Amino acid sequence: MPRLFLGQREADFFSDITKEIIKDVAGQKIYYYTVREDLSDIHDVYEEALNKIFNPPIEIESLVEWQPSEVKTTQFGHEQIKTISAYIHNRDLIDRDINIRQGDYISYGEFFFEITSVIYDKIAYGQVERVVSIKLMAKQTREDHIKKKALGPTSETYINDDAIQTTFEQQRGTTSSDKRQLVEDGVLEAPISGPRKVAPDGTEKSVNNVGFSFYGDE
Repeated sequence: MPRLFLGQREADFFSDITKEIIKDVAGQKIYYYTVREDLSDIHDVYEEALNKIFNPPIEIESLVEWQPSEVKTTQFGHEQIKTISAYIHNRDLIDRDINIRQGDYISYGEFFFEITSVIYDKIAYGQVERVVSIKLMAKQTREDHIKKKALGPTSETYINDDAIQTTFEQQRGTTSSDKRQLVEDGVLEAPISGPRKVAPDGTEKSVNNVGFSFYGDE
């Protein structure tokens, strides 16, 4: 689209709409772990940290694409290596001052992954300065690379409290980690109804014995 018809306000509208889809509708998330290079011991020969120290994880909303497992045959038998692609809203990263780096780690479900590539996935209407999304490619890492407990949701097969996510609440620009630019600039008013929430209703209807009420309905 020509720049004549796409200015800053239109770019902000496009950004806010895509944020709403990712953060207020889809509800997928990853946890991002940055390696503390200043505290990790780097091997003199291999230039890798044998014992990595991590900053506290950062929860990031994203659209995750689960790839088929890669099967490898080793001297110990068959091994399945999982890979994922995660699409992250670029403006959200800028707003939160997060810099995703290759070589850092993420968790999704019960698995940990090392980020193998970070690329600009899409730009808005051919305007090179307006990056819409960042695409992460990540491959499952060995358990001894990051000795952390996976944060939920993880799997229906587990019985711990966060194994299944039973509550989802929209943000809609009301939290410290979410900014909607048009509301921030006073172009639009804040939503009248406010964020909506999906929460347990106390019934026993699902695999984890927790039912759901949608927006408080019976």
